[in-house]
Amino acid sequence: MARFRNSKKKGFVKSFVKKKQPTVDHITGDKIPKSFVFSRGKLPGPLRQLEMDLRKLMLPHTALNLKEKKRNNLKDFLNVAGPMGVTHFLMLSKTESAPYLRVARTPQGPTLTFKIHEYSLAVDVAQSQLRPRCPQDLFKTSPLIVLSGFGTGDQHLKLTTIMFQNIFPAIDINTVKLSTCQRIVLLNYNKDTKLIDFRHYSIRLQPVGVSRRLRKFVQSHQVPDLRSLQDVSDFVTKAGYGSESEADDEAATVTLVSDLGRVNRASTKSAVKLQEIGPRMTLQLIKVEEGLCSGSIIFSEYGTVGDKKKQKGSKQENQEDDEESEEDVKGSEED
Repeated sequence: MARFRNSKKKGFVKSFVKKKQPTVDHITGDKIPKSFVFSRGKLPGPLRQLEMDLRKLMLPHTALNLKEKKRNNLKDFLNVAGPMGVTHFLMLSKTESAPYLRVARTPQGPTLTFKIHEYSLAVDVAQSQLRPRCPQDLFKTSPLIVLSGFGTGDQHLKLTTIMFQNIFPAIDINTVKLSTCQRIVLLNYNKDTKLIDFRHYSIRLQPVGVSRRLRKFVQSHQVPDLRSLQDVSDFVTKAGYGSESEADDEAATVTLVSDLGRVNRASTKSAVKLQEIGPRMTLQLIKVEEGLCSGSIIFSEYGTVGDKKKQKGSKQENQEDDEESEEDVKGSEED
């Protein structure tokens, strides 16, 4: 009996090995902080988009496509966070009164709870700008963190400063590369209103004294159309649209120590430009807990439980003292 050979060839499956992100900075030797951004409870559409914007802000050391399920509790995220080296949780929630953002250090806390008074999505910020700028290369490195107005000496503000300083990787000014400084996160505390302005900007440098037309020519790889010009100098001296007449502020200029891109060269002055990319939030710190969403309350905007108990105890002691004094007065009158 003849045998028929199977004509089907076995397919070759190429295995792709995903490159693991480093857990320790090879220059400073410090542990690189990583984060999870997720929600607790059901969120409306705008807050769900705010969650995605916060994940993008925390790149590259965060789970951008973190999958959440309704049955997941905080312990489930904590069990996964340990093996993956996750150090911080950012949790969004919504009540009938307002949305909230909790920032926690894993695995044992503390936890800071912020009330979100106002917020704007990244798409809203981009739509409000004439020339929005948000290239994908911005999110290959972590943002810089700048804190302003937190030096009042209060304990809860010190904890807020430490929390946000440690949520992003530390930098060494002696070894940091200028090309990695692409974004900045700014938190400004107003001691009068007790509100925190949360902003996210992109950083770009422009050479001082160079027209916008020349910058575009150097940055692009396209040959300009010179048919209508008599000489090349006409292209250089002709006024372009926009920023050729802009005055460069001396306070916002820096002298580069190394080349950065095709335009900004070492030992030349460049102007630092910040452009907001969002999201934008107005926060109020209302509670600080010692543990991970649990434990004793270190600070509360509405008064701690311990203070209330002390107030009740002092009232009871005053009432008892008043009763004892009344009894002493009655006894003296009888005598």
